[in-house]
Amino acid sequence: MLNHVSNHNKAKFARSGGEALIRFCQKYGIPFERCGKVIVATNEQELPLLKNLYDRGLQNGLNLQLIDQDRLRDFEPYINGIRAVHVRETGIVDYRKVCEIIASLLKSAGAELLLNTKVERIVEENSKVRVITNRGTHSFDFAVNCAGLYSDRIARASGVAIDLKIVPFRGEYYKLRPEKRYLVKNLVYPVPNPQFPFLGVHLTRMINGEVEVGPNAVLGFKREGYRKTDVDVKDLLDTISFRGFWKLSLTYWREGMEEMIRSYSKTAFVKNVQRLLPDIEVDDLIPAPAGVRAQALRSDGTLVDDFYIINMKRTVHVLNAPSPAATACFPIGVEIARRTFEMAGR
Repeated sequence: MLNHVSNHNKAKFARSGGEALIRFCQKYGIPFERCGKVIVATNEQELPLLKNLYDRGLQNGLNLQLIDQDRLRDFEPYINGIRAVHVRETGIVDYRKVCEIIASLLKSAGAELLLNTKVERIVEENSKVRVITNRGTHSFDFAVNCAGLYSDRIARASGVAIDLKIVPFRGEYYKLRPEKRYLVKNLVYPVPNPQFPFLGVHLTRMINGEVEVGPNAVLGFKREGYRKTDVDVKDLLDTISFRGFWKLSLTYWREGMEEMIRSYSKTAFVKNVQRLLPDIEVDDLIPAPAGVRAQALRSDGTLVDDFYIINMKRTVHVLNAPSPAATACFPIGVEIARRTFEMAGR
């Protein structure tokens, strides 16, 4: 048995997930704010893409408003744009606290959290699943592989035939200096390139009042490579020996070079941000921790831009969970549970 969640569920999961996340935060006293965001077109060429984004949002039942330059300034006085989409439902949350509460609830329900434990493979048997780790073997009725950057390796080591590979892309961030936080009121996004499933550098007010600027998207030379100097020969060879990577590179080499330049040149990074925020200067940004995106890439060179979940007889494998996966975390969990109950015949 092999199936996956289609792209049609992405918008549905985001809508229901946002509401579920708010209810969870209200129940457990987790700080959140529904502040809204604007997606901004800075030139005439971006207007058709913005309109298409607006139409798709309406089709998916979102509460959107297409606004002109004057209305944009009401929301974001310092942002440069000729037109924008205002998304009222978007919010911010202390997501670390969300994860801490979930972990606490799991432990209270009897779950055992095995930290610092490396899963090497999963073996399905007739009535059980053996999870083999570097600290022993564990037996379960069912298993779920949500290993992110290593999800494809665990799936293959478990005997699952998949036509994709996880390619790590490091996303580097800056933060606005405290005295310049007034430049951004809430959340500001550029119009995304529909052919390149990265959101682009955006401006995000955090729940603690800080304002993040980023991320870019540069190829990681290590799956857990959070610094420019992080290199793992095995991980790097795994990426560059994959034909899908070369097909992707031939298609997006120019975008890739631009991202790399912005990674090593703060001036180039700021110049890119100035399209949205003209008043920002190089000294206004201070370095912030980077993240690594576990991007699934097919052998034909196409990036998987939807939730990709497959299940076997006794295992479920989550092989791609792009944005808005954090927002959609609870519906994704429900989907995984539904598949597990189906496998159990309940």
